[in-house]
Amino acid sequence: MSLPLLEYAPSSQNTRVRGYEVPGDEQPRVFSTDNLLSSGEIDILIGAAYRQIFFHAFAADREKFLESQLRSGQITVRDFIRGLCLSNTFTNSFYNLNSNYRFVTHCVQKVLGRDVYSDAEKIAWSIVIGTKGRAGFINDLLNSDEYLENFGDSIVPFQRRRVLPSGASELPFNIQSPRYDAYYRGKLGFPKASWQAAVRGYTPQEKKAKAGDPSLYLSMAKSLGKIGNQPQSISPYNIDYNSLVPRR
Repeated sequence: MSLPLLEYAPSSQNTRVRGYEVPGDEQPRVFSTDNLLSSGEIDILIGAAYRQIFFHAFAADREKFLESQLRSGQITVRDFIRGLCLSNTFTNSFYNLNSNYRFVTHCVQKVLGRDVYSDAEKIAWSIVIGTKGRAGFINDLLNSDEYLENFGDSIVPFQRRRVLPSGASELPFNIQSPRYDAYYRGKLGFPKASWQAAVRGYTPQEKKAKAGDPSLYLSMAKSLGKIGNQPQSISPYNIDYNSLVPRR
């Protein structure tokens, strides 16, 4: 028996605030099948869908059957996104390597194009995963009013409203939420620091040593080693007083 979705209060996020936006580099590009004219454009749309769901898709990760159905018009973009979220690549790379809470965060960011509102939303969707399973959770996201109002059946999901009123921009979701959790990153032994060249430091001109500074001669002083006479060791027990006193 599946439980109904728990109620949670949506916060006033950037994605929920309507405002006048000036087009710029931070504005997301919308990919939709409503205005496709050539087969090359459908390839670009499919690539955008892979980047949104997988971050990056290798040749072995591509779903050829789903791509063929989308190109022939047998399925919609929403069905294609559903297939990617239920694919083996997404299962092995995200679902199997994260907790339910973190998996909810991944899916809300990728499918709904926004960050989670609060821990209450994570708990609510985690209960859906526990009762309906992963497929039921993905279906509820794709069938939600929020998804249909923003993307419908023909638009590839994207990160909505990255530009903040202050002029700054939000970080992309793939930087906010990397694929592996901290536990699995430590278990797999990355990230690892790799130094390909010597690290160069910068010293301001006013802090550089000038002529006559003792620090310039420190290396030379260390190279001289120990020099000078050793201190004498004199004890009253090794002095012959009789030979030192003149004869009378």
